[in-house]
Amino acid sequence: MAARKTAAKTGKSRAKKPAAKSAKKAAAKAKSRWSGKVSKSVGGARPIWSGNLRLALVMMPVNVYPATKSGARISFHQIHKPSGKRIRYEKVVPGMGAVDTDDIVKGFEISKGQYVLLDPDEVDAVKLEAKKTLDLIQFVKQGDIDPIWFDRPYYVVAEDGPAEEAYGVLRDALRASGRLGLGQLVMRGREYIAALKPCGKGLLMETLRFADEVSSAAPYFAEMDTDKPDSELLKLATELIDRKSAPFDPKKFEDKYTEALQDLIDRKRKGKAPLEIEEDEAAPSGGAKVIDLVEVLKRSVRGAEKAPARRKAS
Repeated sequence: MAARKTAAKTGKSRAKKPAAKSAKKAAAKAKSRWSGKVSKSVGGARPIWSGNLRLALVMMPVNVYPATKSGARISFHQIHKPSGKRIRYEKVVPGMGAVDTDDIVKGFEISKGQYVLLDPDEVDAVKLEAKKTLDLIQFVKQGDIDPIWFDRPYYVVAEDGPAEEAYGVLRDALRASGRLGLGQLVMRGREYIAALKPCGKGLLMETLRFADEVSSAAPYFAEMDTDKPDSELLKLATELIDRKSAPFDPKKFEDKYTEALQDLIDRKRKGKAPLEIEEDEAAPSGGAKVIDLVEVLKRSVRGAEKAPARRKAS
């Protein structure tokens, strides 16, 4: 009987071991999956900010990447033509020549020739602590913020792990409500207002300008006539706008100036005559020409009618 009991216990123990081993593997796999670690490089790009996105008590580890690039622009160096050497700039003091970088401080001009001097250490002391949390403290309807307030766009990417579910919930909730999430964060020693909105399968963050960074439009348009335009002119202009309306496709807008510069560079490299860059003729300086706006708009509408119809986006 004792032998049978021992055998039974041994059998039960052996039966439990595979289950325990399997459970350990599953736990290890889950731990690995939800560790929150992720390669911070996306397509070779490094995040400019890493931290937590917070909605009330929900925290989501995220990485923020620039959504724009300027690599397609052509930039030049200044060359001293007689010697073929690059122009270099030095920090100089009139009458003294070049100075050591360690002897340079920052100065804020309070009046003509009068400065308040600040040492680099004093400036560093007031730099904001790089807070690693973007708190969503307010929500506004999309379209309520005038485009003039938006500055730069960034992609907000969730780290692998439990954050993905909360990230997805926030994305879909913003999309369903048609709202933007607003908060503030510190990047590279500066504080920014941030607006968060859905972008495909992810989230797009756009930094906003502060109130004192935008000029009022009123002074610029103060002298504009506020009388209602002629009804026929308004109808023709509206018809022209309707005929030229089409879905936005950025590929249809080419940077012809950059292309011409690149062509010029390529021709110079091959030793060929440079391509002449054509420019629009300057308007005559003898005063503004009186035009019949109705007739011009009518011709524009007729021209739009003859143009091939644009294919609608599917």
